Amino acid sequence: MCFSMGTENRNLLVEGAKVFGIHLDEKATDAFDLYLKELLKWNEKMNLTAIRSEKGIILKHFLDSLSVFPHLPGISSLLDIGSGAGFPGIPLKMVQPSLEVTLIDSVRKKIDFQSHIIRTLGLKGIGAIHGRIQDREILESFGGRFDGAIARAFSDLDTLLLLSFPFLKKGGILLAMKGEGAGEELKRLPLSTRNRYRWIKTATFSLPFSSFKRSILLFEKG
Repeated sequence: MCFSMGTENRNLLVEGAKVFGIHLDEKATDAFDLYLKELLKWNEKMNLTAIRSEKGIILKHFLDSLSVFPHLPGISSLLDIGSGAGFPGIPLKMVQPSLEVTLIDSVRKKIDFQSHIIRTLGLKGIGAIHGRIQDREILESFGGRFDGAIARAFSDLDTLLLLSFPFLKKGGILLAMKGEGAGEELKRLPLSTRNRYRWIKTATFSLPFSSFKRSILLFEKG
C-alpha cells in the first residue's frame, strides 16, 4: 500500500507549523511526507503508534512535536527521553538542523525505526540509542552533556525531573510535554525535587485546528 499526504493534510501541516513560527517550504514538507509514509508502512507490521490516520499523525505527532520549537532558543544539544517513533526529537531536528539531538528508547523496534528515518531523511547530528535512561552505562556515556532534555508522556513529572537531572548541564532546561492537568502535577511535586530545579513557566495551548489541549512545562537545572 502506498501512503502520501493529501493536499488538505499538507496544508494542515504547513499552516499548523506557522502557528509555532515555523516556515515549511516544499522540500521540508516533502520530508515530513516521507516520514509519514514510512511510519504508516512500518506500523502495518509493528505497533509504533496507536494513531493510524494521516490527519491524526500530522496533528498529534508532527504538530505536537513542533509546538516545542518556540522554546528551543539557547538549547543546542537535546536529549529526547522515551522517543518512541521519533517524537518530538526528529521533527525538531528537521526544522532546526543545527540542533544536536540524541534519542533514547527502551524498545528496540522503535530505535530501529528511528535509525531508518534518520538515514532515509539524510539527517546529520542526530543519533538513536537503545536503552533505559536509568541504565548506568547510559548515564556514564551521556551524563552532564545536554543543554536541554525533553519527554512526551514519558512518566509522571516528579520521575521525569529526577531521571533527567544527571544528563543536563548546570542551567540546562527540561521541557516536559503534557496534556491537560499539568498544573496539578506541578503542585504535587515534592520539595526535594523543587529544590533541584527552578520552574520557569508553563505554556498551555490547543494544537492548531483541533481541540487537543497541551502543556509544556519548562524547568532550569540549579
